[in-house]
Amino acid sequence: MTHNTPLSPRPLRHLSEVHRRVLTAAQLRSHGVSTAELNEQCRPGGPWQLLLPNVILLHPGPATSEERLHGALLYAARESAPGVPAQPSADEPHRPVYADAVITGLAALTLHGFSSTPPLLSLDRVDVLIPRLRRLRSAGYVRVLRTPSLPTPCAVTGLPVAPVPRALADAVAELTDAAAVRRLLTEAVRAGHCEPAAVVRELTNAKLLTRPHVVDAVDSLLAEGRAIAEDRLYRMVSEYGLPDPVWNVDLRLPGGPHLGGLDAYWPEQAVAVELDTRAPRQDEDALWSEYARKREHLERLGITVVYITPKKLRESLAQQATVVRTALMASGDRDPAAYVVVLPR
Repeated sequence: MTHNTPLSPRPLRHLSEVHRRVLTAAQLRSHGVSTAELNEQCRPGGPWQLLLPNVILLHPGPATSEERLHGALLYAARESAPGVPAQPSADEPHRPVYADAVITGLAALTLHGFSSTPPLLSLDRVDVLIPRLRRLRSAGYVRVLRTPSLPTPCAVTGLPVAPVPRALADAVAELTDAAAVRRLLTEAVRAGHCEPAAVVRELTNAKLLTRPHVVDAVDSLLAEGRAIAEDRLYRMVSEYGLPDPVWNVDLRLPGGPHLGGLDAYWPEQAVAVELDTRAPRQDEDALWSEYARKREHLERLGITVVYITPKKLRESLAQQATVVRTALMASGDRDPAAYVVVLPR
């Protein structure tokens, strides 16, 4: 007997069904199962089986997708103390705490509801993120990915799952099929899982924008994202009763220089809307400086510029309509704007 062996077996009633079917060897010992009994139960043809190193499936049949995911997290998670399972919270007494382990890649995207990813049982492996300094190797169907900083996970069916942009980057890192990469990135935007800028940021951090097939997919992604944002902008004007602007125009001073392109412009009120669809690439600072210079120039001419991000159009359409309506109403209190030439873009 060791100091980790309980004086009497601990009941498994507090665990949910799947958590009673998949446990670590340390957890089983904490519930009173000796090493000899564990070995006997896991013998060939026995009632239990070794799912992963030190992770036991407590029935002889194939593991379900839920059991595979739970087992992957148990294998990769850091235990709170030797031989003692992490305790569930008071709010979720049936949910174990998976320390330092987050599901990512294709499995995470499937959990997020992607239709272009394989079913969980069809995946040959489950990718799990762990901190870079931990010593743990990939094993069985679990591929361990090390990262300097774990992303804040989303809770999906009670499991810690990487946010969509990070899961996309980890999935794309292993894909060489350009069509598959394009399908994943397109679905992320079309289905409203995330904004293009967030995806590009993660792909940049992962140093994946040096791969031609990824760059091509990102170009399609950005075009898709802008088209969706433009459609939401049209809907905002129509659904919230804003006056019709002129769409997609260039402004010029009479006989003078080009002032810049705008997504929507109300000439009588001298109010402009521009979609901020910048992608976080290496030239982001230069691009933002260009945005700022254009805005300052237009505002010196008496033109109010409202910048709206695709995310704001998706999450707070009514609020953005109020911002534009306020700018239009305030135009009567300003000095008249300079005369500009409005040309189709």
